[in-house]
Amino acid sequence: MTTSTSLVYLIALPLLGATVLLLAGRRSDKWGHLLATALSASSFGVGLYQLSQMLARPTEERAVTQKLFSWINVGTFNVDAGLLLDQLSICFVLLITGVGTLIHIYSISYMSHDENRRRFFAYLNLFIAAMLLLVLGDSYLNLYVGWEGVGLASYLLIGFWNQKPAYATASKKAFVMNRVGDMGLSFAIMIAFATLGTVSFSGVEEASHTASKAALTAIGIMLLVAATGKSAQFPLQAWLGDAMAGPTPVSALIHAATMVTAGVYLIVRSNFIFDAAPTAQLLVVIVGAITLTFGALVGTAKDDIKKALAASTMSQIGYMILGAGLGPAGYAFAIMHLLTHGFFKAGMFLGAGSVMHGMNDQVDMRRYGALRKFMPITFATFGLGYLAIIGVPPFAGFYSKDAIIETAFNAGGVKGILLGSTALLGAAITAFYMTRVMVLTFTSKQRWEDNQHPHESPLLMWAPMAILAVGSVTTGFLFTRGDALVHWLSPVVGEHAEGENLLLQPIVVSGLALLAVAIGVAIAIMKYQLSEVDAIAPHDVSVFTRIARKDLLQDSFNEAVFMRPGQALTSLLVKGDQNVVDGAVRGIGRTALGAGSVLRKTQTGFARSYAALILIGAIVLIAGIWVVTQ
Repeated sequence: MTTSTSLVYLIALPLLGATVLLLAGRRSDKWGHLLATALSASSFGVGLYQLSQMLARPTEERAVTQKLFSWINVGTFNVDAGLLLDQLSICFVLLITGVGTLIHIYSISYMSHDENRRRFFAYLNLFIAAMLLLVLGDSYLNLYVGWEGVGLASYLLIGFWNQKPAYATASKKAFVMNRVGDMGLSFAIMIAFATLGTVSFSGVEEASHTASKAALTAIGIMLLVAATGKSAQFPLQAWLGDAMAGPTPVSALIHAATMVTAGVYLIVRSNFIFDAAPTAQLLVVIVGAITLTFGALVGTAKDDIKKALAASTMSQIGYMILGAGLGPAGYAFAIMHLLTHGFFKAGMFLGAGSVMHGMNDQVDMRRYGALRKFMPITFATFGLGYLAIIGVPPFAGFYSKDAIIETAFNAGGVKGILLGSTALLGAAITAFYMTRVMVLTFTSKQRWEDNQHPHESPLLMWAPMAILAVGSVTTGFLFTRGDALVHWLSPVVGEHAEGENLLLQPIVVSGLALLAVAIGVAIAIMKYQLSEVDAIAPHDVSVFTRIARKDLLQDSFNEAVFMRPGQALTSLLVKGDQNVVDGAVRGIGRTALGAGSVLRKTQTGFARSYAALILIGAIVLIAGIWVVTQ
């Protein structure tokens, strides 16, 4: 491992942009968006330079570190504020800065009429800086700083239009639910320190060879809790749909390409822990399988285009978590799907923003229809992302998602059959709800009012969409050609291992996946293209549809299981504090006041009363002496 002195520029450039724009205030309104975009692009340039330097070195010397300063030095516990750039983190660096820069460019036009555009770009730069720190930190403690920075930036961006109460509530909901998950990361760090004596990645990896399985299992479970919060996985997934309240570029950046994938990064980065803790690894698989199904089912009932894409994001990250939980056989495929998803889902979110731009901010897909005629570029770019996500060859999702499905089937025994079948079912449902989005928005009959005038978006909006669409087409092939990504990541995640039992050949898995996709597409076309679609969502629907519209009652569950009992417990504690703690204090005060009132009556101000008391006291004293001396 070699050292470098230039890694800090990756973070410092966007952080500088955020600092300048926030401190300059209104004085930077005219040029703030340009500065933020230029600094994000510069960070991407530094990332490309680092990649070229990495490729020029032998495989065993490609990882580089940079020590910034000594952060904690207490006894034998030493933590440096340090950066680590290796084959895994460079993938995230290029995704964050590359897609982030395209979203900056898109936002120049999308946010052009917002009076607070400068502040929006400051938050974008702050988010990118925090996300880069998250993936570049060389220890769990350094990662944690970026982890919390991302949480702060996402809160600011989701609630950017916080003058609307619903949007402010959505940002608070995301912030609170993420803090629940963040407690898991806090506990994981504390357990690692207490049992292993270190929190650096290299130190924990080395100590994991001799550590107890119980300690590693506890650390792994806590890391999984952290991942479920940040990546909107079961059971901490309820915040993601509400987070669509933020501007659409926020959804593309945070909820498609970067922040929600941080949990996947955390698990893959911690591969040495999960490989040594089978119980924690099994829980990762279960969470991924549940969430990919959960998100897909929710997506089938959403009429809000952004919330349908949010449910899709939840489901696709479920695939990534499932792949990461399959161990050495799935780590590289989880990252592959993460990278391809970053392109096609960010492109579709920007496409949704383009549709909203042309439809006066209307988000209800039932009030769209026939927009392909009026927005041909948006239709084409969104359509390429659609083909990628449902897994049609040769688009990106076909390579990455099919690889996870195949690995799931080959996990061995009943486990492999259950996981592979779940992944196939998710593919079929994905094809259904994404075809529903395409049909309701672009190809079905017109359902919008005559006074609306849909139109194509300007160049600064559709150009980033076009670039992302190219990634939706090409990245899967590039990553799988000669197992390029698998070999690239092997120094970090270990050598790729095949499943325990080759249950199905790759060609069979691909055939089954394409059959599942065809079934989902066919059902959606019959239901929404070949049948009449109401402009208003019908109320006489099945029980399942009503439940799916309410996100499978996830908020109701959280309210019943956590919020209401929490409120009752809080009320009980408040009453206990008032009646017991405060009551005891007040009781002492009342006792003192009562005693004072009684004693005050002895102070009459009459000399004869005091003489009588003296006489009584003298008699009592003499009597006492007499009794003692007898």
